[in-house]
Amino acid sequence: MDVPECPGCRARVARIAELEARVLALETQVRDLLDKLKPPSPRVQTTQPPAPAKKPTGKKPGAQPGHPPLMKTLVPPERVNHVVPYVPERCRKCDQPLPAKMGAKDPEPKRHQVAELPPVMVQITEHQAHGRTCTCCGEVTWATVPAAVRAYSVGAKFTGLMGLLVGVHGVSKRGVEEFVEQAFDVSIALGTVSNREQELSDALASAHAEARQAIASADVKHADETGWKEAGKKRWLWVAAIPSAVYFVIHPCRNLSALKSLVGEKFHGILCSDRWCVYDEWPRGMRQLCWAHLKRNWEKQVERGGAAKRVGEAWLEVQSQAFELWHRFKDANCTRHELGDQMAPLMLAMMGILESGRRSRDGVLVRFCARLAEVSADLWTFVVEEGVEPTNNHAERVLRRAVLWRRRSFGCHSADGCRFVERILTVVQTLRQQKRSVLAFLSETIQAHRAETTVPRLVMG
Repeated sequence: MDVPECPGCRARVARIAELEARVLALETQVRDLLDKLKPPSPRVQTTQPPAPAKKPTGKKPGAQPGHPPLMKTLVPPERVNHVVPYVPERCRKCDQPLPAKMGAKDPEPKRHQVAELPPVMVQITEHQAHGRTCTCCGEVTWATVPAAVRAYSVGAKFTGLMGLLVGVHGVSKRGVEEFVEQAFDVSIALGTVSNREQELSDALASAHAEARQAIASADVKHADETGWKEAGKKRWLWVAAIPSAVYFVIHPCRNLSALKSLVGEKFHGILCSDRWCVYDEWPRGMRQLCWAHLKRNWEKQVERGGAAKRVGEAWLEVQSQAFELWHRFKDANCTRHELGDQMAPLMLAMMGILESGRRSRDGVLVRFCARLAEVSADLWTFVVEEGVEPTNNHAERVLRRAVLWRRRSFGCHSADGCRFVERILTVVQTLRQQKRSVLAFLSETIQAHRAETTVPRLVMG
Protein backbone atom coordinates (compact mmCIF):
# COMPACT_ATOMS: atom_id res chain seq x y z
CA MET A 1 0.00 0.00 0.00
CA ASP A 2 1.32 3.41 -0.93
CA VAL A 3 1.96 5.75 1.99
CA PRO A 4 -0.36 8.83 1.79
CA GLU A 5 1.36 12.05 1.06
CA CYS A 6 -0.22 14.15 3.86
CA PRO A 7 1.98 14.60 6.94
CA GLY A 8 -0.80 13.48 9.29
CA CYS A 9 -1.23 10.16 7.49
CA ARG A 10 2.48 9.44 7.49
CA ALA A 11 2.62 10.12 11.25
CA ARG A 12 -0.30 7.72 11.86
CA VAL A 13 1.37 4.96 9.82
CA ALA A 14 4.66 5.39 11.74
CA ARG A 15 2.78 5.31 15.03
CA ILE A 16 0.96 2.11 14.04
CA ALA A 17 4.28 0.44 13.12
CA GLU A 18 5.78 1.48 16.44
CA LEU A 19 2.79 0.06 18.36
CA GLU A 20 2.94 -3.22 16.41
CA ALA A 21 6.62 -3.62 17.35
CA ARG A 22 5.82 -3.00 21.02
CA VAL A 23 2.99 -5.55 20.92
CA LEU A 24 5.33 -8.13 19.39
CA ALA A 25 7.94 -7.52 22.10
CA LEU A 26 5.31 -7.77 24.85
CA GLU A 27 3.97 -11.03 23.39
CA THR A 28 7.49 -12.46 23.50
CA GLN A 29 7.88 -11.46 27.15
CA VAL A 30 4.51 -13.01 28.04
CA ARG A 31 5.48 -16.30 26.35
CA ASP A 32 8.75 -16.41 28.25
CA LEU A 33 6.98 -15.71 31.55
CA LEU A 34 4.40 -18.43 30.85
CA ASP A 35 7.23 -20.87 30.10
CA LYS A 36 8.74 -20.12 33.51
CA LEU A 37 5.40 -20.78 35.21
CA LYS A 38 4.97 -24.18 33.57
CA PRO A 39 6.11 -27.22 35.59
CA PRO A 40 9.34 -28.75 34.29
CA SER A 41 8.71 -31.33 31.64
CA PRO A 42 10.00 -34.82 32.32
CA ARG A 43 13.32 -35.50 30.64
CA VAL A 44 13.18 -37.90 27.74
CA GLN A 45 14.96 -41.09 28.67
CA THR A 46 17.69 -41.67 26.10
CA THR A 47 19.95 -44.07 27.95
CA GLN A 48 19.47 -47.20 29.99
CA PRO A 49 17.32 -46.77 33.10
CA PRO A 50 19.25 -46.27 36.32
CA ALA A 51 20.05 -49.32 38.40
CA PRO A 52 17.58 -50.00 41.22
CA ALA A 53 18.52 -48.46 44.53
CA LYS A 54 20.28 -50.84 46.92
CA LYS A 55 18.66 -51.56 50.22
CA PRO A 56 20.64 -50.12 53.15
CA THR A 57 22.56 -52.78 55.07
CA GLY A 58 22.95 -50.78 58.25
CA LYS A 59 26.74 -51.17 58.13
CA LYS A 60 29.10 -48.24 58.46
CA PRO A 61 31.14 -47.18 55.38
CA GLY A 62 34.66 -48.55 54.98
CA ALA A 63 36.29 -51.73 56.24
CA GLN A 64 34.10 -53.86 58.46
CA PRO A 65 35.04 -55.21 61.93
CA GLY A 66 37.42 -58.15 61.68
CA HIS A 67 39.06 -56.86 58.50
CA PRO A 68 42.75 -57.88 58.75
CA PRO A 69 45.29 -55.04 58.82
CA LEU A 70 47.28 -55.61 55.64
CA MET A 71 49.90 -53.53 53.86
CA LYS A 72 49.19 -52.45 50.29
CA THR A 73 51.84 -54.86 48.94
CA LEU A 74 54.32 -57.09 50.69
CA VAL A 75 57.94 -56.01 50.39
CA PRO A 76 60.34 -58.56 48.86
CA PRO A 77 62.23 -60.90 51.22
CA GLU A 78 65.56 -59.08 50.73
CA ARG A 79 64.06 -55.95 52.29
CA VAL A 80 62.80 -57.73 55.40
CA ASN A 81 64.90 -56.90 58.48
CA HIS A 82 63.59 -59.51 60.90
CA VAL A 83 61.67 -62.75 60.46
CA VAL A 84 59.65 -64.27 63.32
CA PRO A 85 58.71 -67.89 62.46
CA TYR A 86 55.66 -69.64 63.90
CA VAL A 87 56.01 -73.44 63.48
CA PRO A 88 53.29 -75.91 64.53
CA GLU A 89 54.55 -78.50 67.02
CA ARG A 90 51.91 -81.24 66.74
CA CYS A 91 49.54 -82.47 64.01
CA ARG A 92 46.04 -81.09 64.55
CA LYS A 93 44.52 -84.35 63.26
CA CYS A 94 46.52 -87.18 64.87
CA ASP A 95 48.45 -85.17 67.48
CA GLN A 96 51.81 -86.55 66.31
CA PRO A 97 54.97 -84.38 66.73
CA LEU A 98 55.91 -82.34 63.66
CA PRO A 99 59.49 -81.69 62.43
CA ALA A 100 60.95 -78.29 63.21
CA LYS A 101 62.58 -77.88 59.78
CA MET A 102 60.67 -77.37 56.55
CA GLY A 103 60.30 -80.50 54.41
CA ALA A 104 59.95 -81.02 50.68
CA LYS A 105 56.17 -81.49 50.91
CA ASP A 106 55.56 -78.50 53.16
CA PRO A 107 53.88 -75.43 51.62
CA GLU A 108 55.35 -71.95 51.61
CA PRO A 109 54.66 -70.03 54.83
CA LYS A 110 51.85 -67.49 55.04
CA ARG A 111 53.33 -64.01 55.35
CA HIS A 112 52.21 -60.99 57.36
CA GLN A 113 54.45 -57.92 57.51
CA VAL A 114 54.46 -55.11 60.07
CA ALA A 115 56.25 -51.86 59.17
CA GLU A 116 57.70 -49.80 62.02
CA LEU A 117 59.92 -46.76 62.33
CA PRO A 118 63.23 -47.14 64.17
CA PRO A 119 63.85 -44.65 67.00
CA VAL A 120 66.10 -42.45 64.82
CA MET A 121 65.97 -42.53 61.00
CA VAL A 122 68.33 -39.68 60.18
CA GLN A 123 72.09 -40.21 60.08
CA ILE A 124 73.97 -37.24 61.48
CA THR A 125 77.49 -36.67 60.17
CA GLU A 126 79.52 -34.23 62.22
CA HIS A 127 82.45 -32.51 60.52
CA GLN A 128 85.05 -31.43 63.10
CA ALA A 129 87.76 -28.89 62.39
CA HIS A 130 90.60 -29.63 64.88
CA GLY A 131 93.16 -27.21 66.15
CA ARG A 132 96.75 -28.10 67.05
CA THR A 133 99.20 -26.16 69.20
CA CYS A 134 102.72 -25.86 67.91
CA THR A 135 105.22 -27.24 70.42
CA CYS A 136 107.81 -24.81 69.16
CA CYS A 137 106.07 -21.41 69.20
CA GLY A 138 102.72 -22.16 70.84
CA GLU A 139 100.63 -21.01 67.82
CA VAL A 140 97.29 -22.81 67.39
CA THR A 141 96.61 -23.89 63.80
CA TRP A 142 93.07 -24.84 62.83
CA ALA A 143 92.01 -27.20 60.07
CA THR A 144 89.21 -26.00 57.77
CA VAL A 145 85.99 -27.83 56.95
CA PRO A 146 85.67 -27.77 53.13
CA ALA A 147 83.41 -25.02 51.81
CA ALA A 148 81.32 -27.57 49.89
CA VAL A 149 80.52 -29.30 53.18
CA ARG A 150 79.81 -26.09 55.10
CA ALA A 151 77.41 -24.89 52.39
CA TYR A 152 74.67 -27.28 53.51
CA SER A 153 73.34 -28.53 56.83
CA VAL A 154 70.83 -30.89 55.18
CA GLY A 155 71.73 -33.74 52.85
CA ALA A 156 70.40 -34.33 49.34
CA LYS A 157 67.86 -37.00 50.29
CA PHE A 158 66.64 -34.93 53.22
CA THR A 159 66.19 -31.93 50.90
CA GLY A 160 64.33 -34.16 48.45
CA LEU A 161 62.01 -35.25 51.27
CA MET A 162 61.23 -31.62 52.10
CA GLY A 163 60.35 -31.03 48.44
CA LEU A 164 58.11 -34.10 48.51
CA LEU A 165 56.26 -32.82 51.58
CA VAL A 166 55.72 -29.40 50.00
CA GLY A 167 55.11 -30.29 46.36
CA VAL A 168 53.12 -33.52 46.77
CA HIS A 169 51.45 -33.27 50.15
CA GLY A 170 51.05 -29.51 50.45
CA VAL A 171 52.83 -29.09 53.78
CA SER A 172 53.72 -25.52 54.74
CA LYS A 173 57.27 -24.45 55.65
CA ARG A 174 56.40 -24.41 59.33
CA GLY A 175 54.72 -27.78 58.92
CA VAL A 176 57.91 -29.22 57.39
CA GLU A 177 59.94 -27.82 60.28
CA GLU A 178 57.61 -29.44 62.82
CA PHE A 179 57.41 -32.75 60.95
CA VAL A 180 61.19 -33.08 60.70
CA GLU A 181 61.64 -32.33 64.39
CA GLN A 182 58.97 -34.76 65.60
CA ALA A 183 59.51 -37.58 63.10
CA PHE A 184 63.31 -37.55 62.91
CA ASP A 185 64.34 -35.83 66.15
CA VAL A 186 66.26 -33.22 64.13
CA SER A 187 65.88 -29.54 64.87
CA ILE A 188 66.13 -27.30 61.78
CA ALA A 189 65.45 -23.59 61.40
CA LEU A 190 62.55 -22.24 59.40
CA GLY A 191 65.09 -20.35 57.29
CA THR A 192 66.77 -23.66 56.44
CA VAL A 193 63.49 -24.93 54.99
CA SER A 194 63.23 -21.78 52.85
CA ASN A 195 66.85 -22.00 51.72
CA ARG A 196 66.51 -25.65 50.74
CA GLU A 197 63.33 -24.81 48.87
CA GLN A 198 65.22 -22.19 46.87
CA GLU A 199 68.07 -24.64 46.22
CA LEU A 200 65.59 -27.23 44.98
CA SER A 201 64.00 -24.63 42.72
CA ASP A 202 67.39 -23.82 41.17
CA ALA A 203 68.14 -27.52 40.71
CA LEU A 204 64.82 -28.14 38.93
CA ALA A 205 65.26 -25.32 36.40
CA SER A 206 66.58 -27.61 33.68
CA ALA A 207 63.82 -30.19 34.26
CA HIS A 208 61.27 -27.38 33.98
CA ALA A 209 62.74 -26.27 30.65
CA GLU A 210 62.80 -29.89 29.47
CA ALA A 211 59.06 -30.23 30.12
CA ARG A 212 58.36 -27.00 28.19
CA GLN A 213 60.24 -28.32 25.17
CA ALA A 214 58.27 -31.57 25.28
CA ILE A 215 55.00 -29.64 25.40
CA ALA A 216 55.98 -27.34 22.53
CA SER A 217 56.87 -30.25 20.22
CA ALA A 218 53.87 -32.46 21.11
CA ASP A 219 51.32 -33.18 18.38
CA VAL A 220 48.39 -33.01 20.83
CA LYS A 221 48.34 -30.97 24.06
CA HIS A 222 45.84 -29.81 26.67
CA ALA A 223 45.94 -26.30 28.18
CA ASP A 224 44.14 -24.49 30.97
CA GLU A 225 44.70 -21.63 33.42
CA THR A 226 43.62 -20.50 36.88
CA GLY A 227 44.15 -17.50 39.10
CA TRP A 228 47.19 -17.03 41.33
CA LYS A 229 48.67 -14.36 43.62
CA GLU A 230 52.16 -12.91 43.98
CA ALA A 231 52.49 -10.61 46.99
CA GLY A 232 48.77 -9.90 46.72
CA LYS A 233 48.93 -9.03 43.01
CA LYS A 234 46.90 -10.89 40.43
CA ARG A 235 48.72 -13.57 38.48
CA TRP A 236 47.71 -16.50 36.29
CA LEU A 237 48.97 -20.06 36.61
CA TRP A 238 48.93 -21.79 33.22
CA VAL A 239 49.28 -25.51 32.60
CA ALA A 240 49.87 -27.60 29.49
CA ALA A 241 49.75 -31.40 29.62
CA ILE A 242 50.56 -34.37 27.43
CA PRO A 243 50.75 -38.06 28.45
CA SER A 244 54.50 -37.89 29.17
CA ALA A 245 54.85 -34.40 30.68
CA VAL A 246 53.09 -31.54 32.45
CA TYR A 247 54.29 -27.94 32.36
CA PHE A 248 53.28 -25.09 34.70
CA VAL A 249 54.14 -21.41 34.38
CA ILE A 250 52.95 -18.38 36.39
CA HIS A 251 52.43 -15.27 34.27
CA PRO A 252 51.20 -11.75 35.09
CA CYS A 253 48.63 -11.86 32.28
CA ARG A 254 45.97 -14.04 30.70
CA ASN A 255 46.84 -13.03 27.17
CA LEU A 256 48.63 -14.23 24.06
CA SER A 257 52.04 -13.56 25.57
CA ALA A 258 51.21 -15.90 28.44
CA LEU A 259 50.01 -18.60 26.04
CA LYS A 260 53.29 -18.38 24.11
CA SER A 261 55.26 -18.70 27.34
CA LEU A 262 53.33 -21.92 27.93
CA VAL A 263 53.50 -23.68 24.57
CA GLY A 264 56.24 -21.85 22.68
CA GLU A 265 56.38 -18.99 20.20
CA LYS A 266 55.43 -21.18 17.25
CA PHE A 267 52.08 -22.92 17.67
CA HIS A 268 52.45 -26.60 16.83
CA GLY A 269 50.03 -29.50 17.09
CA ILE A 270 46.40 -29.73 18.17
CA LEU A 271 45.37 -27.78 21.25
CA CYS A 272 42.55 -28.95 23.52
CA SER A 273 41.13 -26.07 25.55
CA ASP A 274 38.04 -24.17 26.60
CA ARG A 275 36.66 -21.22 24.60
CA TRP A 276 38.70 -18.45 26.27
CA CYS A 277 39.36 -15.82 23.60
CA VAL A 278 43.17 -16.10 23.78
CA TYR A 279 43.00 -19.67 22.45
CA ASP A 280 41.30 -18.32 19.32
CA GLU A 281 44.80 -17.31 18.18
CA TRP A 282 45.54 -20.99 17.63
CA PRO A 283 45.30 -22.01 13.95
CA ARG A 284 41.80 -23.00 12.87
CA GLY A 285 41.39 -26.70 12.28
CA MET A 286 44.09 -27.45 14.89
CA ARG A 287 41.92 -27.07 18.01
CA GLN A 288 39.58 -29.22 20.05
CA LEU A 289 37.06 -27.33 22.14
CA CYS A 290 36.17 -28.87 25.48
CA TRP A 291 32.70 -30.43 25.49
CA ALA A 292 32.62 -30.51 29.30
CA HIS A 293 32.91 -26.70 29.42
CA LEU A 294 30.31 -26.44 26.68
CA LYS A 295 27.90 -28.67 28.59
CA ARG A 296 28.14 -26.38 31.60
CA ASN A 297 27.49 -23.37 29.34
CA TRP A 298 24.32 -24.97 27.95
CA GLU A 299 23.13 -25.98 31.42
CA LYS A 300 23.28 -22.31 32.39
CA GLN A 301 21.19 -21.48 29.32
CA VAL A 302 18.62 -24.07 30.36
CA GLU A 303 18.39 -22.51 33.81
CA ARG A 304 17.41 -19.19 32.20
CA GLY A 305 14.17 -20.70 30.87
CA GLY A 306 12.18 -19.67 27.82
CA ALA A 307 13.71 -20.15 24.40
CA ALA A 308 17.15 -20.69 25.96
CA LYS A 309 15.75 -23.66 27.87
CA ARG A 310 14.22 -25.27 24.77
CA VAL A 311 17.35 -24.80 22.66
CA GLY A 312 19.67 -25.86 25.50
CA GLU A 313 17.79 -29.07 26.19
CA ALA A 314 17.85 -29.95 22.51
CA TRP A 315 21.63 -29.43 22.39
CA LEU A 316 22.27 -31.47 25.54
CA GLU A 317 20.21 -34.31 24.12
CA VAL A 318 22.31 -34.46 20.94
CA GLN A 319 25.53 -34.07 22.96
CA SER A 320 24.55 -37.08 25.05
CA GLN A 321 24.16 -39.14 21.88
CA ALA A 322 27.55 -37.93 20.62
CA PHE A 323 29.26 -39.07 23.80
CA GLU A 324 27.55 -42.46 23.63
CA LEU A 325 29.12 -42.92 20.20
CA TRP A 326 32.49 -41.74 21.48
CA HIS A 327 32.46 -44.26 24.34
CA ARG A 328 31.53 -47.01 21.90
CA PHE A 329 34.59 -46.09 19.85
CA LYS A 330 36.82 -45.98 22.97
CA ASP A 331 35.57 -49.45 23.92
CA ALA A 332 36.56 -50.70 20.43
CA ASN A 333 32.93 -51.34 19.46
CA CYS A 334 33.27 -49.36 16.23
CA THR A 335 36.02 -48.12 13.94
CA ARG A 336 36.99 -44.49 13.44
CA HIS A 337 35.40 -44.55 9.99
CA GLU A 338 32.12 -45.81 11.52
CA LEU A 339 32.42 -43.17 14.22
CA GLY A 340 32.59 -40.43 11.59
CA ASP A 341 29.60 -41.81 9.67
CA GLN A 342 27.44 -42.01 12.80
CA MET A 343 28.52 -38.56 14.02
CA ALA A 344 27.58 -36.83 10.74
CA PRO A 345 23.80 -36.64 11.47
CA LEU A 346 24.54 -35.29 14.95
CA MET A 347 26.75 -32.57 13.50
CA LEU A 348 23.91 -31.48 11.20
CA ALA A 349 21.44 -31.59 14.11
CA MET A 350 23.66 -29.34 16.21
CA MET A 351 24.05 -26.83 13.40
CA GLY A 352 20.27 -26.73 13.15
CA ILE A 353 20.00 -26.14 16.89
CA LEU A 354 22.46 -23.25 16.70
CA GLU A 355 20.53 -21.74 13.79
CA SER A 356 17.26 -21.93 15.74
CA GLY A 357 18.96 -20.23 18.67
CA ARG A 358 20.22 -17.44 16.42
CA ARG A 359 16.65 -16.82 15.19
CA SER A 360 15.41 -16.46 18.78
CA ARG A 361 14.32 -13.15 20.29
CA ASP A 362 16.51 -13.88 23.33
CA GLY A 363 19.53 -11.60 22.82
CA VAL A 364 21.78 -13.55 25.20
CA LEU A 365 20.98 -16.83 23.46
CA VAL A 366 21.46 -15.26 20.02
CA ARG A 367 24.95 -14.01 20.91
CA PHE A 368 25.94 -17.33 22.52
CA CYS A 369 24.82 -19.37 19.50
CA ALA A 370 26.50 -16.95 17.09
CA ARG A 371 29.85 -17.21 18.88
CA LEU A 372 29.58 -20.99 19.07
CA ALA A 373 28.71 -21.25 15.38
CA GLU A 374 31.92 -19.41 14.49
CA VAL A 375 34.06 -22.11 16.12
CA SER A 376 31.76 -25.11 15.65
CA ALA A 377 34.22 -26.86 13.33
CA ASP A 378 36.67 -27.14 16.24
CA LEU A 379 34.16 -29.22 18.21
CA TRP A 380 34.70 -32.28 16.02
CA THR A 381 38.47 -32.65 15.77
CA PHE A 382 38.37 -35.69 18.06
CA VAL A 383 36.31 -37.56 15.46
CA VAL A 384 39.05 -37.57 12.83
CA GLU A 385 42.35 -37.05 14.69
CA GLU A 386 44.09 -39.83 16.62
CA GLY A 387 44.95 -39.10 20.26
CA VAL A 388 42.48 -36.22 20.63
CA GLU A 389 39.88 -36.31 23.41
CA PRO A 390 36.57 -34.40 23.28
CA THR A 391 37.14 -32.84 26.71
CA ASN A 392 39.94 -30.96 28.45
CA ASN A 393 39.70 -33.13 31.56
CA HIS A 394 43.40 -34.04 31.38
CA ALA A 395 44.49 -30.45 31.98
CA GLU A 396 41.84 -29.90 34.65
CA ARG A 397 42.97 -32.98 36.58
CA VAL A 398 46.64 -31.96 36.72
CA LEU A 399 45.61 -28.40 37.58
CA ARG A 400 43.68 -29.58 40.61
CA ARG A 401 46.80 -29.87 42.80
CA ALA A 402 47.70 -26.25 42.02
CA VAL A 403 44.18 -25.09 42.91
CA LEU A 404 44.42 -26.82 46.29
CA TRP A 405 47.82 -25.18 46.86
CA ARG A 406 46.35 -21.76 46.11
CA ARG A 407 43.50 -22.31 48.55
CA ARG A 408 45.92 -23.22 51.32
CA SER A 409 48.55 -20.55 50.79
CA PHE A 410 46.76 -17.79 48.80
CA GLY A 411 49.65 -17.78 46.32
CA CYS A 412 53.27 -16.70 46.85
CA HIS A 413 55.01 -13.75 48.45
CA SER A 414 57.76 -13.32 45.83
CA ALA A 415 58.80 -14.07 42.27
CA ASP A 416 61.22 -16.73 43.58
CA GLY A 417 58.30 -18.40 45.32
CA CYS A 418 56.36 -18.46 42.05
CA ARG A 419 59.31 -20.04 40.27
CA PHE A 420 59.45 -22.78 42.92
CA VAL A 421 55.72 -23.46 42.59
CA GLU A 422 55.78 -23.81 38.81
CA ARG A 423 58.90 -25.99 38.86
CA ILE A 424 57.92 -28.35 41.67
CA LEU A 425 54.40 -28.76 40.25
CA THR A 426 55.85 -29.49 36.81
CA VAL A 427 58.16 -32.16 38.17
CA VAL A 428 55.68 -33.75 40.56
CA GLN A 429 52.81 -34.01 38.07
CA THR A 430 55.10 -35.28 35.30
CA LEU A 431 56.57 -37.98 37.54
CA ARG A 432 53.15 -39.02 38.76
CA GLN A 433 51.99 -39.50 35.16
CA GLN A 434 55.09 -41.58 34.47
CA LYS A 435 54.60 -43.53 37.75
CA ARG A 436 58.15 -42.66 38.87
CA SER A 437 59.33 -41.94 42.39
CA VAL A 438 59.18 -38.23 43.21
CA LEU A 439 61.47 -38.57 46.23
CA ALA A 440 64.14 -40.46 44.28
CA PHE A 441 64.13 -37.91 41.44
CA LEU A 442 64.33 -34.90 43.77
CA SER A 443 67.16 -36.47 45.79
CA GLU A 444 69.17 -37.36 42.68
CA THR A 445 68.61 -33.90 41.23
CA ILE A 446 69.85 -32.15 44.38
CA GLN A 447 72.88 -34.45 44.58
CA ALA A 448 73.80 -33.74 40.93
CA HIS A 449 73.20 -30.01 41.40
CA ARG A 450 75.58 -29.86 44.35
CA ALA A 451 78.20 -31.90 42.53
CA GLU A 452 77.71 -29.73 39.40
CA THR A 453 77.07 -32.81 37.25
CA THR A 454 74.26 -33.61 34.81
CA VAL A 455 70.88 -33.77 36.52
CA PRO A 456 68.55 -36.72 35.74
CA ARG A 457 66.14 -36.42 32.83
CA LEU A 458 62.52 -35.62 33.59
CA VAL A 459 60.80 -36.50 30.29
CA MET A 460 61.39 -40.09 29.30
CA GLY A 461 61.09 -41.35 25.74
